[in-house]
Amino acid sequence: MLLSVKLSVLLQLVGVLAFPALQPYDSLAGLTRDEVDAFARSVKVVGGQPIPPPITDTSLKLVVDKDHQWKPLRAGDQRGPCPGLNALASHGWLPRNGIVTPGEIVTAVQNGYNMEWKRAVLVTYAAFLVNGNHLTNLLSLGGMSWLTGHAPPPPALASGLNTHGTFEGDASLTRSDAFLGDNHSFNETLFQQLVDISNKVGGGKYNASAAAEVRFQRVQDSIARNPTFNFANPRFNTAFVEAVFPIVFFIDGRLRAAGETGLDLKVMRGFFEDHRMPKDFHRRGTAAHDYIPGFNNGSVNNFVADPNFMGTQTELVCALYEKFVNSTVALYPNPHGALRAALNQNLDNFYVAAEAHCDQIKPYN
Repeated sequence: MLLSVKLSVLLQLVGVLAFPALQPYDSLAGLTRDEVDAFARSVKVVGGQPIPPPITDTSLKLVVDKDHQWKPLRAGDQRGPCPGLNALASHGWLPRNGIVTPGEIVTAVQNGYNMEWKRAVLVTYAAFLVNGNHLTNLLSLGGMSWLTGHAPPPPALASGLNTHGTFEGDASLTRSDAFLGDNHSFNETLFQQLVDISNKVGGGKYNASAAAEVRFQRVQDSIARNPTFNFANPRFNTAFVEAVFPIVFFIDGRLRAAGETGLDLKVMRGFFEDHRMPKDFHRRGTAAHDYIPGFNNGSVNNFVADPNFMGTQTELVCALYEKFVNSTVALYPNPHGALRAALNQNLDNFYVAAEAHCDQIKPYN
């Protein structure tokens, strides 16, 4: 039915300038199904949407089933700096063209990796607030795309996860700093450094020891070569989360249940370079929970945070929350109408993940 709608009618709804790759006489028939669906969603204001509920099945589970086989990229498919999201798109847990809604991400990272729901909400809406299109409720996993719809007025970006200095940051494990070149494509040189370190200190696997050393070496490299290097909070904290993410989520759940704590380097290359899970990949059997280093202070049930740690969980969550709310205000200083309503909804969604730790900030109320 969608293909029977005249393109000229659709273009009257959104304006030709919103989709410069299409002209009024073009046909939708040449587009993929994902592209047609994305175009159809982009012709109207969707606005902010409620967060999907937590998944009910958090058991050890096959992820690469018959409906979620890996497929190679097609021309125009968007992939970016996050290997976890890239793999979910290439296996069909997210739209394979890489144009997604925040709700789709929240559900996909639970289904694919058994990420705890509030953690999924926190990272998803942090990224969407600064890189997504709030009117169409769409985000590119990579660079700017006309499939996300009308661009908002400057200084807003809606330019996807590749955008430097919003959600993506310096000293990535396998991507170059933006100042030094391509900040979103797999870098073979950096991955080989990771392999060398893993062989040296991780016993041939990417484990906690390897992660700590790789993180240190990447920071030192950026300090030495990038005059614009920025490792202030929240990037300081998210960089360490990024370093352990593969250990937590990319180790097969069956191996983890048997006590495995290191990620096979061939499996890691599959995720990072090819956006590909092993053919029989099972997610972990229980959702990951947040915790921090510390100790019982002289008695049971008297746990206190390690004072040498980079911050308490509340401090970390609140710093992240405040940072991205303030970044959103900088990008959208004076929104009106549907844009304002969408921003308020998405800010409310973001706060759900922080409500146990922080007071809500309501910049547009």
